[in-house]
Amino acid sequence: MKILFLTWEFPPMISGGLAMACYGMVKSLLKRNIEIILVLPTKIDAYFILKNEDDVDNLKPIFINPTDLNNYEQIFHNAKDSNIKLFEFLGISEGIDAYSSSTKLKSIYLFSDFIDIIERNLSNSNQAIVFEELKTNLLSSEDLFRKVREYTNKISKLVDIIDFDLVHAHDWLCYPSGILASKIKNKPLVSHIHATEFDRSGGVGDERIHKIEYIGLSLADRVISVSNYTANLIVNRYRIDTAKIRVIHNAFHLKNMHKEKKRIFKDPVILFLGRITLQKGPEYFLEVAKRIIKIFPMVRFIMVGTGDLATKLIKKSAKEKLLTRFLFTGFLNREEVESILSATDIMILPSISEPFGIAPLEAMSFGIATIISKQSGVSEIVENVFKVDFWDVDQMTNIILDLLADPCKMQNIGKLAAEEVTKIQWDKSAKMIEECYKELLC
Repeated sequence: MKILFLTWEFPPMISGGLAMACYGMVKSLLKRNIEIILVLPTKIDAYFILKNEDDVDNLKPIFINPTDLNNYEQIFHNAKDSNIKLFEFLGISEGIDAYSSSTKLKSIYLFSDFIDIIERNLSNSNQAIVFEELKTNLLSSEDLFRKVREYTNKISKLVDIIDFDLVHAHDWLCYPSGILASKIKNKPLVSHIHATEFDRSGGVGDERIHKIEYIGLSLADRVISVSNYTANLIVNRYRIDTAKIRVIHNAFHLKNMHKEKKRIFKDPVILFLGRITLQKGPEYFLEVAKRIIKIFPMVRFIMVGTGDLATKLIKKSAKEKLLTRFLFTGFLNREEVESILSATDIMILPSISEPFGIAPLEAMSFGIATIISKQSGVSEIVENVFKVDFWDVDQMTNIILDLLADPCKMQNIGKLAAEEVTKIQWDKSAKMIEECYKELLC
């Protein structure tokens, strides 16, 4: 079974949880003898064929353009730091700005051909109306939509030179290319929804992205949702047929499976790990910190991540004079994330709307007492955590004060969490994904 796997993130191209979700998913699918043709939004036209489990950590590019292959061979001949140079060569970088250097790609298909392909496959009048409005956005010169178009153009070249049995597209950025590949080769399409625009925006959001999500989910043969929470959302908001939705919860994967605690402060550490955006509720984390520090000053709050609210929160923490009791790390790579987890005592995920949330699973695996919002998909599958409404700062404050006052209780909760999370692994989810594939191929 060969799967054309389309994603906007994959290590070392990391912006959020999608990268690590795809990493763990692919690693476990490879164990099941499923071949993955991985396509990322690289600056250079390249793709990756993954056949063995170790291939996820040793991405070897296949180039469409012979000139790129020649340049690659010259640059990487006996190169000692080949991994670093490879990512630079392909236009891949760590961090949230991984796609900022994207350049326009030529295609054997005009983008108007892609538009025609979709229009011919619209099954009802509502889809047709939405797509009429969508066309202008897809053809927009606005940066993000331009990059989606460029990625889609790259896929149009790939489908003529590779064979695959099924297309698996992740989130709205890859839905147009997934539809294109599916319709050109007449192959089934699985649209994986990790987060909706409603989640990301914490409200109504960008109507243009809603339209792409609607078309991508409507034209899919199967929709994989990361939680019941998200499945209900796409049914209620997008009227997606429940018969084609499969709920397959995310899991987690850590390279460091020997999770030794390594303190960086003598004081207890309370962690926020995620994008510093409205969706993740970072302002609630800051409000909790302000209250805790007044009562229990010998504590450290650490905010890991980047996002559009980062500057605002840095200024607010300074205004509140939280000083070194509230620290910002900026973006951290995976090794650094695992290092900070090993030094953490309590983690808070106060997301306003969280389709799943892999970070709490990672925290639990380190024996960290974890507080998650009831408005998160991960709350559906874990028990040994504290579940609160994202806005309930009073309850979060009381829970933390109680744990800080009783270190033994905090350690026991962390121990139970670590034991529970060992059962939430990607191998189980990958088996369910394979079953979803087989439904469409048999």
